[in-house]
Amino acid sequence: MNKGEIIIYQTPEGNVSLNVRLENETVWLSQKQIAELFGTKRPAITKHLSNIYKTGELEEFSTCSILEHMGNDEKQQYQTKFYNLDAIISVGYRVNSQNATHFRIWANRILKDYLIKGYAVNEKMKLQQYGDLKQTVKLLSNVLQSKELSADEATGLLQVISDYTYALDTLDRYDYQTLTVEQTTPKESFRATYETAMKAINYLRDKFGGSDLFGNEKDQSFKSSINTIYQTFDGKDLYPSVEEKGAMLLYLVTKNHSFSDGNKRIAAFLFLWFLEKNGILYKTDGTKLIENNTLVALTLMIAESRTEEKDVMVKVVVNLTNKNN
Repeated sequence: MNKGEIIIYQTPEGNVSLNVRLENETVWLSQKQIAELFGTKRPAITKHLSNIYKTGELEEFSTCSILEHMGNDEKQQYQTKFYNLDAIISVGYRVNSQNATHFRIWANRILKDYLIKGYAVNEKMKLQQYGDLKQTVKLLSNVLQSKELSADEATGLLQVISDYTYALDTLDRYDYQTLTVEQTTPKESFRATYETAMKAINYLRDKFGGSDLFGNEKDQSFKSSINTIYQTFDGKDLYPSVEEKGAMLLYLVTKNHSFSDGNKRIAAFLFLWFLEKNGILYKTDGTKLIENNTLVALTLMIAESRTEEKDVMVKVVVNLTNKNN
C-alpha cells in the first residue's frame, strides 16, 4: 500500500463522494470528511471524538495522525488531523449507523484487496531476490573453489553453501523463508548416555596429548546437553530423528562451553561419533556423509550464531546430513 494513496468512496445514494486516504494498512478521513460522510456538522464530529477518547473507548495516539494533504489550489500542502477506520466507525455508529456499516464494509473490502495485492507483489519480489541470491552463491562457490585456498575452514564454509543449494531448492514447495526437516532416520540403533559420551571424550583427550584442561567439565551443562537431545513432550521425542539429535548435540556442546578447553573440537567429534554409532556417518559408497572441513565450518558458524538462530542452525545441519545427501 503506497503512502498516502487516495481512493474514491461514494455513498449508496451517490450524494457524497470522498477522497479516502489509504496508509499504514487502514483508511483515514479528516473531521470535515467524517461530517460529510455521516451527514452532520463538523462540531458534532469533534464532540463525539472527544467523548470517545475521554471515555477510553479508543486511544487517540493510535487512531489519530497528523498527515499532510494538498489544498484545493493544488499548490500548497497542509497538515491536518486524520482519523483511522476505528475512529470513523465509532463516530458513525453514534451519528448514522447505516452509513457507518456501509462504509465499514467498503473499507474492509478495499483494505483486503490492497493487502492481497501488496502481498502478491512482495512475494514475487522476494522469490526473484531469492533466486538471484541462490545463483550468486553458487557462482561464488564455483569461482572461489576453482582457485587454491589456503584455509580449510574457508573451503569448508564454501562447501556448506554449495552443498546446501539442494536444500534451498526444496523450499520452493514452501514459504521461501522456511527450512524443513525431511528425509531423516527415525530409528536409532544407539542411545548416547553421559557415561558413554565422557568415555569418548577421554579417548579424544589422549589423542590431543592428555591435557588436564581438555574435556575438563566446568559445570553440569554437558550432562544437561545429553539429556536435552532425548527430551520428550506428551510422550513424543522433541527431536525424533537421529539427524536432529546429532545436530542438537553439535549445537549444544558448541554453545554451552561446558569444558575448560576443546569445546568446538569435542562438539564436532561427538557429532561424528553419534552419527557413526547410529550407522549413518557413511554413505552407501563408503564415503563420509560430511567432510571434515565442512564440519569445521558448521561448528564455527554455530559458535558465531545468535541464540535466536538456534532452530535455523540445527535445520541447516540436519539438511546436510539427511538422506538427500
